Amino acid sequence: MTQEATKENSEFLLDAYRRMSFIRSFEEAALRLTKGDDAQIVGSAHFCAGQEAVPVGTIAALRADDQVVATYRGHGWALESGIEARALLAELCHKADGINGGRSGSALVMAPEQRFLGENSIVGAGLPIACGAALASVSEGSDRVVVVSFGDGATSQGAAHEALVFAASRQLPVVFICENNGWSEMTPTSSIVKVSRLARRALGYGIQGITIDGADPKAVRDSVEAAAARARNGEGPTLIECVLPRLWGHYNRDIEHYRPKEDRKKAKDKDPLLLLRERLVGQGLVATKDVEAIDAQATAEVAALVDEVRGLAAPNPVEARLHVVGELQPVPKEVANTGTSEGRELTYIQAVNHALRRELQDRPELLVFGEDVGYAGGIFGASRDLQKEFGADRVFDTPIAESAILGAAVGSAMCGRRPVVEIMWADFMLVALDQLINQAANIRYLTRGKFSAPMVVRTQQGATPGSCAQHSQSLEALLAHIPGLRVGLPSCPEDAYGMLRAAIADADPCVIIESRALYQTKGIVDLDAPTSPIGGACVRVEGKDVLLAGWGSVVPKMIEAAEVLLKHGIHAAVLDLRWLAPLDEEAIHKALAQCGRRIVVVHEASQTGGFGGEVITRILESSKYLPVQFRRVASLDSRMPASPVLQSAIVPSTARIVDAARNLVGEVLM
Repeated sequence: MTQEATKENSEFLLDAYRRMSFIRSFEEAALRLTKGDDAQIVGSAHFCAGQEAVPVGTIAALRADDQVVATYRGHGWALESGIEARALLAELCHKADGINGGRSGSALVMAPEQRFLGENSIVGAGLPIACGAALASVSEGSDRVVVVSFGDGATSQGAAHEALVFAASRQLPVVFICENNGWSEMTPTSSIVKVSRLARRALGYGIQGITIDGADPKAVRDSVEAAAARARNGEGPTLIECVLPRLWGHYNRDIEHYRPKEDRKKAKDKDPLLLLRERLVGQGLVATKDVEAIDAQATAEVAALVDEVRGLAAPNPVEARLHVVGELQPVPKEVANTGTSEGRELTYIQAVNHALRRELQDRPELLVFGEDVGYAGGIFGASRDLQKEFGADRVFDTPIAESAILGAAVGSAMCGRRPVVEIMWADFMLVALDQLINQAANIRYLTRGKFSAPMVVRTQQGATPGSCAQHSQSLEALLAHIPGLRVGLPSCPEDAYGMLRAAIADADPCVIIESRALYQTKGIVDLDAPTSPIGGACVRVEGKDVLLAGWGSVVPKMIEAAEVLLKHGIHAAVLDLRWLAPLDEEAIHKALAQCGRRIVVVHEASQTGGFGGEVITRILESSKYLPVQFRRVASLDSRMPASPVLQSAIVPSTARIVDAARNLVGEVLM
């Protein structure tokens, strides 16, 4: 090694020690702030003592535009990524001046504007998001690299495996950094994983894996530098296992009663600050007093921060519900309440295809991906021929890995892309709800409106003859329950086209739930109609005696029921709610007032816990509209059989809707 290189390494090691010392002092102070009667940090907090060399070495190897996703033990990562120590400590202490305004606390700090895409308190969940950020990098023609850190325990998580498969399949520029401290929370990792080196698992994915000394910042820097170079050259991801000690417990109140004393002693002997201090002094690079001065300075700086942060104001409670979703744009009455008579006849699924084609034409940032959506064009044909027209970089197939698909959508949406992903059956979404509920729905709120995840999840649901209990559930109530998500259910080709385009245009995560039973139904679709904002119910049939309200697959049945009721002298109105989040309550109340305050709410989902109960409750809570007579028509509380005969005994039918409406009107008029 040349004299110049030796000097450069010496300067790096000294600077690394300064940074590591500051991180340690920061964590020590934060730990103290979780204790005592005047604790400033409430709840659980997880600290990175013993792991400081990894973020310090990693960030030194990266460019300023490279991005970072961290585990929940990520304060060191946040500091090294550029978050001001004052803003970070204020966030940990739940202050208004915190980087997230007190909304994230210790384990969910997020600052995408400073390349820190965030910590993640769900074990292993950050890996799919990192894949999405890397996907965005490739899509925009950048050679930006994404680094994601995670603990050894996360290597047992399904989402982590899915992300590694996903990254390998597309040769994404991701550097996966496993901070292996030997403990999966309170369980020794060696008792779970039967391989000597976790990095050996990388071979099974077809990617490079290496194991290094995670207590050595230079080893980390050089390894990450090489991995980043490979990624920039299109050679794909790398997994770097950083072996390091765990100096403290799993969280702030962990007394480590389960941990052998010998293990604690070994960890202290491998303290990266101790080792680097001995290295610097032993090589004559600094004197012991100089190292002590560095530590003293770090301690003093952090102490001053603590004093300042203690005096900061708490968040304003009035702002607690701000930035859950973006502001809704007004929906024109003519869009919300009338169908179109101009355009061309299309089937429901053809309308979906045309919507995707139009958006791909109009939005260069749009990506369409999912299982079988590329070359084959989707199992139902929704994306047929789109890959041929727009290329495999924009319309592509993924592994069968729902967590990776949804997580990649989250990460790419955060980084400027507009992903539309398909989850083949709504039932399959259940294996990956974390990425929707714990990830996508939180981004706008945590960043106080600075960032969001403008992504669309297309799926289909409901019972059709032969569909089994794992391919027939209706899950809209579950999704509409989650603040931060938009949920729409088109009932006709016109809406399959318009609502999908509205969802793509929206700045928040949207779930469009299609009806497989309606895929071959036909209708007139105006392909040149302007995209209307999200929201707004639609009156399909005018009436005055009773209101039939529902969404998705039951709307044609409600229209049939209205025709039957008319023969009995009952004029039933049909209101297609279309969007459950946001719910058009004004349209409901207006139609209800015109129908003598009588309503039948219909949905295919099971009755107990169904969204129909929410609709009726909101009506009843609005005393202005009382008294109200109501009925629910839903699928009976049962698992769904495959037999068409058995299905017909469970799902709503036109006859059941008619009976409910006649019973309701009869009760009132008698």
